[in-house]
Amino acid sequence: MTSKSMLAVAPATAQLAALRSGEISSSELLEVFLERVATHNGALNAVVTIDEEGGRRAAAAADRSRAAGEPLGPLHGLPITIKDAIEVAGLRSTGGARELAEHVPDRDAPAVRRLRAAGAVIFGKTNVPTWSADIQTSNQVFGTTSNPWDATRTSGGSSGGAAVAVACGFTGLELGTDIGGSIRIPSHCCGTFGLKPTYGVVPQRGYLDRVGGSTVDTDINVFGPLARSADDLALALAVLAGPDEDHPSGRRLDLPVDEPRRVPGRIGVWLDEPSCPLGTAVRQLLSDAAKRLSEDGWVVEDEHPLVSFPQQARLAQRLIGAAVSSGSGVGDASGGTDRAWSLARAERKAFEAIWREWFGRFDALLCPVLGVPAFPHDTGRPLMERVVDIDGHDVPHVAMIGWLGLIGVMGLPSVVAPVGRTADGLPVGVQIVTGWYQDYRAIAIARRLELLCGGYQVPPGL
Repeated sequence: MTSKSMLAVAPATAQLAALRSGEISSSELLEVFLERVATHNGALNAVVTIDEEGGRRAAAAADRSRAAGEPLGPLHGLPITIKDAIEVAGLRSTGGARELAEHVPDRDAPAVRRLRAAGAVIFGKTNVPTWSADIQTSNQVFGTTSNPWDATRTSGGSSGGAAVAVACGFTGLELGTDIGGSIRIPSHCCGTFGLKPTYGVVPQRGYLDRVGGSTVDTDINVFGPLARSADDLALALAVLAGPDEDHPSGRRLDLPVDEPRRVPGRIGVWLDEPSCPLGTAVRQLLSDAAKRLSEDGWVVEDEHPLVSFPQQARLAQRLIGAAVSSGSGVGDASGGTDRAWSLARAERKAFEAIWREWFGRFDALLCPVLGVPAFPHDTGRPLMERVVDIDGHDVPHVAMIGWLGLIGVMGLPSVVAPVGRTADGLPVGVQIVTGWYQDYRAIAIARRLELLCGGYQVPPGL
């Protein structure tokens, strides 16, 4: 592997250091990414729209600004891609839907504006399932995205193209979205780091989950980064976090930056749930990760919030169903009547009280992403009809994703960190969940697991 190829799969923080030192220019780094996309993307179908001309103009401008000694942002000159469910001005943004196949927005989503303002060079879009409504990535506009560790398997969804682009060194960073696991599942399947921030920390306007959907906020949904290291997540969060410009000017957001401590306190572990079982290989890797933290001096206990997993998972399904439905988000088969919506929100408040009390005693919770690593492509059936084999038992996809809804419906931050690979060579990630607005604490624990478990690894042949 050449030095430039090695830099392509290095963390964004290392790429930015190389840009600052003059080891490589923004224009040169962009060409490295474009060459890798041209060489490897065809078999994987992660990057679906490329703006070579616009990217080269922006990279050249970044190089001129650096040479002129102008003030530079924290992402200055870093070429990145954006999930195709997020509006980018002047760049085709489809949401994976035929209805928006030729949609070219005239403005950036607020989160995209922040990335540009920090100096990022945006040069492409990555694949999603139709309206981001699947745990696989496939649509009728661009087709299916495959996993770089095994092309017969899914990349996960809905930020599947984003995770593959990060895993393969096609991009410096990625911006994804997550309502039911859409950052966390692909990160787990592809061996990358991913952050689902606290709900409301990053503006989510410009989200294409329906025609006209970019103008409203969606309950539970968040925007967040996918990357090759925990430090990259922290870097991206510092750029992305802050109140939406549409909110009153008096509103502020100050995320506490967790102090770097060897033992941050108590970490609970939740692996046993009959309604959402784990395969043997996944369980072993997650148990090993918890054991390594314990041996490293952390206080790790087999404890979790005393909530009913099935009841909270059903609540998540109802509220996510309402959030992704057309119109107001109420009155459909998933959301029910206005009264049902109000009752669901009251139920969520009751669960929040239990989680809040628990996080008053514990600093984090380790729990699974999925019960299996990346599973074989299954694009011929609707989500509700699909099953996956877990140690000889057929488990419905909608049941398997209970671990994602459990956390998402609470609006809690969750970092997915890779903790190893199965005997088949497939990566496995763990969810690191912390209390509301403790996003940097989750990242700090991910940083320690990165050292203990090996972190991101380059897929074979890349």
